[in-house]
Amino acid sequence: MRSVNANGKGTGEMASDLTGDATEVSHESGGLAIGIDDVRAAAERLRGVAHRTPVMRATSLDAAADAQVWLKCEQFQRAGAFKFRGAYNKIANLTDEQRKRGVIAFSSGNHAQAVALCGKLFGAPTVICMPADAPSVKVAATAGYGAEIVQYDRMTQDREALARQIAEERGLTLVPPYNDPLIMAGAGTAALELLEEQPDLDVIAAPVGGGGLISGSSVVGRAVGRGVHVVGVETEAANHAYLSKHRGERVTIAPPDTIADGIRTAALGQLTWPVVRELVDDVTLVSDEEVKAAMRFLLLRLKIVAEPTGAVAVAAALTGKLNRFGQRIGVIISGGNVAPETLSAILAERE
Repeated sequence: MRSVNANGKGTGEMASDLTGDATEVSHESGGLAIGIDDVRAAAERLRGVAHRTPVMRATSLDAAADAQVWLKCEQFQRAGAFKFRGAYNKIANLTDEQRKRGVIAFSSGNHAQAVALCGKLFGAPTVICMPADAPSVKVAATAGYGAEIVQYDRMTQDREALARQIAEERGLTLVPPYNDPLIMAGAGTAALELLEEQPDLDVIAAPVGGGGLISGSSVVGRAVGRGVHVVGVETEAANHAYLSKHRGERVTIAPPDTIADGIRTAALGQLTWPVVRELVDDVTLVSDEEVKAAMRFLLLRLKIVAEPTGAVAVAAALTGKLNRFGQRIGVIISGGNVAPETLSAILAERE
């Protein structure tokens, strides 16, 4: 592990517009970055490689949410989060020469682990730029997959500039965390599986960071769902998608301070924002305390470990913020990579 300084001051965890070697916009997508055919193609590439994660129900959850709730459990995905889907779809589409030269990514944790694992599967050297304050469990897992980790200060350094600099110096291919059609399409396969198992859902809810998961989910919802509403969920501090949706323009905020480290982005991507604008029905907000309560409920009542970001959409269900869209609610738990000390502290708190 080493620390590298980016040139000049940066913007911390601000959303990236880097797209690496992104594919062209699909003709069938109506001018958006992806369409349902892209998600289905990703599903075929992932078949037999990604886990088809379980969809779970619990009467105690239904009672607490005053609705019927199905949980798409991506904490059981390879590398512990949905991010494996997009990372694999992206790297699978690179040429042999690109994979031989290697790939680079920037991430606070889950995308880092996913790219590191996919790099190992494809035999591609992998470099990951991670903030110095990233959860230790995620840093250890990323290094465990064989990635070279380059640390940066999220408050003073620009992760885009750092990744771009290293990529240019070494001839690496960038694998962005969300702002790429192949990443977005891969993420959408989680919602595709959910609707294959529960086709009559009224709502699909997912956390929103850079917008890859909610973009892919909304494309699936519009194409496959029977009138399903797709709702994004953010914490009150990380509310850029909420502001963007309600103002009708892509809003950038300061790097947010929230317990949900996976959504500490400052804006939607240039490719994800149009999809959110056109296809996502709404974005709702939950507090950090509501996220903690959801984590406690999941672990103590359902025996499910979710990281804070993974519990964001569950928090919206438990607080009744999704019920206006319908009573049959599908929730994507995006990941389960929570640091033991964080989980212990949250469990020790009294509601």
